[in-house]
Amino acid sequence: MTDSSQSFLQAWGSACSSSQPVTIHVPAGNFLITGTTFSGPCKNTDIEFLIDGTIVAPPKNENLRDPNQWIMFDTVEGVSINGGTFDGRGEALWNCKSANNHHCPDGAPTLIFSNSKNMAINSITSINSELFHVVILGCNGVTLQGVSIIAPESSPNTDGIHVESSTGVTIIQANIKTGDDCISIGPGTSHLWIERVNCGPGHGISIGSLGKKGQGLDVDGVQNVTVKTTVFTGAKNGFRIKTWGTKSRGYVKNVAFVDAMMRNVENPIIIDQHYCPDDDGCPSKGSSSGIKISDVKYKQIHGTSASQVAVNLDCSSSNPCSQISMQDIKLMHANGRSEALCKNAQGASLGNMVPPSCL
Repeated sequence: MTDSSQSFLQAWGSACSSSQPVTIHVPAGNFLITGTTFSGPCKNTDIEFLIDGTIVAPPKNENLRDPNQWIMFDTVEGVSINGGTFDGRGEALWNCKSANNHHCPDGAPTLIFSNSKNMAINSITSINSELFHVVILGCNGVTLQGVSIIAPESSPNTDGIHVESSTGVTIIQANIKTGDDCISIGPGTSHLWIERVNCGPGHGISIGSLGKKGQGLDVDGVQNVTVKTTVFTGAKNGFRIKTWGTKSRGYVKNVAFVDAMMRNVENPIIIDQHYCPDDDGCPSKGSSSGIKISDVKYKQIHGTSASQVAVNLDCSSSNPCSQISMQDIKLMHANGRSEALCKNAQGASLGNMVPPSCL
């Protein structure tokens, strides 16, 4: 398969410099891209990629032009992507990581949108990404609609959609099956709206992790997040907020999780302020998270929990979670009564509560 990277860049150069709206049409068929960055700023703020074909990555990470990125849109405005399939061909990298080979590259996300605004991503399919499928970083005004994301449950670090340092992002009607978070929400995210998402397998919809070593002492907060009308099937988590037990200062506030169905989810509702995956580089025992979690609402969340603990609020001893509200929760456990556990969590519950509230 011939590398089409230069052909795409030539089409982009013409569209970027045009004073008129431009559509770049990718016909049916497979097109190999070894890596490209569509960069601005552009004279044109109305560029459409209309994709009928499949964009294919090289079979091995070392064949990418940059091992840490595949397709990037940087400092652009008014770009839309409509249709098409992006095949990250991540199997070789996953196999390397699964073999505990410490010399594996990190991998490349499939699509990165950075420092851009007024973007629209519609009806795309992303399969088998090496790393995250879609990354929204430092953007303002991005809509993703009708997105389908597919990777095996065993594929490591293949988050579906990652949003960080961005505002005004909307995700509507997405189907995500992957090996990590279906949607991950990083530091500096605000005014995020998520609606009609099917998640599973995967690690749920997660805010964080915040406060990890390397993020600095002051971590940009997460606020004004709404997640509604979601279905989780066989996922490891449902709604999760996770922070490391470090002194890093930051916050998560004004978050609403509303109207969800949990189907055999291991941790339907979880706040974990002692997050440390794989016991790797964990803070010292007894350390307390400096991230303040407040004003989080859980409402109309029903279904089944794969574990007995359906609600687990494990908050910081130095910064207890506050203003946590729960209303109309019904999470059953197949083999007996479900439980709710609260540690350093303050708030109130209303209406029918299964398991009985620990607030």
